Formats: sequence, structure tokens, C-alpha cells
Amino acid sequence: MTAEANAASSDPAASHPVVFKAGCPECRGQFELAAGALRLAIGASDKTTFYSFTCPRCGSAVRKRAGERIVELLTGGGVRTLRLHSTA
Repeated sequence: MTAEANAASSDPAASHPVVFKAGCPECRGQFELAAGALRLAIGASDKTTFYSFTCPRCGSAVRKRAGERIVELLTGGGVRTLRLHSTA
């Protein structure tokens, strides 16, 4: 997944939304999603940190692991974030 700003990052007044390139493992579709189409869940480890979205082509629920860089890109791009807590 990559993030692309539609405006220069040095322009804080830019009103263009950030879009994220994503792919569906079911239909193999490639597309761009706005921040509102993605959800990020941050768990206690890399195995429990993931992002999810619904494929705009086939409607499949997609969930993929998110490493540090992906978390940075998604949070910086305004993706809604849920912090998961362990019940140990």
C-alpha cells in the first residue's frame, strides 16, 4: 500500500485528499481509496496490527497486516484508527 498526496506536501492549505493505492486478493483488482474507506487497528504486536477495507470491485472484506511504515502512512493520511487492548 502506498499513499499519494494530490497536492504538494509543502502546501498546508491544500484541500486535496490523500488517496491510498490498494489491491484485493480475491479479485486482484487495483484501485485507489480515500482515507474514509479504510480502517486501521493497532494491536500489541505486528501480528495484531492491520488495516481493512471493502473491495469496491467485488465487495470482499479485505484485511492486511500493517507494519510500522503502513501505520505511519495511514495515520498521517487521516485513516480512522482503533487501538486494540489485550485482556491479559
